[in-house]
Amino acid sequence: MYKPPFTVSAKAINLIADISGQIERYVIRLEQEDGLRLRKANRIKTIHSSLAIEGNTLSEDQVRDIIDGKNVVAPIKQIQEVKNAIATYNLYQSLDPFSAKDLLRAHGVMMQSLVDDAGRFRHGGVGVFGEKGLVHLAPPADRVPMLMNDLFAWLKDSKDHLLIRSCVFHYEFEFIHPFIDGNGRIGRLWQSLILGKLHPLFEHLPVENMVYSNQQAYYDAITASSDAGQSGPFIDFMLIEIFNALKEHQGMPLHDKLHDKLHDKSLELPEKALVVFEVLKKNPGIKASDIGLHVSLSERQVRSYLSALKQAGLIARVGSNKTGFWKINVD
Repeated sequence: MYKPPFTVSAKAINLIADISGQIERYVIRLEQEDGLRLRKANRIKTIHSSLAIEGNTLSEDQVRDIIDGKNVVAPIKQIQEVKNAIATYNLYQSLDPFSAKDLLRAHGVMMQSLVDDAGRFRHGGVGVFGEKGLVHLAPPADRVPMLMNDLFAWLKDSKDHLLIRSCVFHYEFEFIHPFIDGNGRIGRLWQSLILGKLHPLFEHLPVENMVYSNQQAYYDAITASSDAGQSGPFIDFMLIEIFNALKEHQGMPLHDKLHDKLHDKSLELPEKALVVFEVLKKNPGIKASDIGLHVSLSERQVRSYLSALKQAGLIARVGSNKTGFWKINVD
């Protein structure tokens, strides 16, 4: 049986143990009262981040609006990318990560109306280019079906830990580059699907968001593995990202009264509006411009979220803009 070249470092072994411990904590987090909202928020982060890595400029709020069926003013191609990603991630539970046929099906949905060969392996040569030119020349197109069949056979029959297999598959998939376009977003989705066989919670863990925040390190890990002739460096990198994602997205549940208020009003406030709300709870006298500095938003964006919070009845302005403060209506 074909076996992709890789080494499992001591760091990777320790990370597997650490990730196993974090999984149970994250399960408990998803079972809390606001678990459904957290799942939706994480799906938005996943889709936004995976597409942003590929150059899509839509914000998380715009992705949320598209999911909610609202009109968004943006380039048609970028809106189509989001709609396709939503449709593909909605297939998550019906996709078999050990099936090459399902991989093609997922690519067909992800790249619908974006490329002519959606759902089919490429028929021509492709390369990955960086700032300094060609970074990686993918194998010839006529070898792609055989290489992918070998990779799926190994994935299905290997006795290696699923965490390891998911990372190796991701790297080898990107190395083969089986599609004319969409390899990055499909590769990240497929690692998530493989991890879903380890535990269902991985459907709701935005590892893509962590990769988006560390894009250069992601590409550096791929390059380091290519230089080494085996995917060990990429395994280490991705396991760290998975561990960090588990830790970073556990967080604290919404206060019960806030949760009830949102539920009673059937409100769907943007995640960043709730971030602004948390800043106001700690400092009711803070100015909009200073809030923006705390949470990396423009003053215009902050004022938009303040308006949404006022409409929701969560805050009220007391006094003038210069000397007043924000009254918090939820303890």
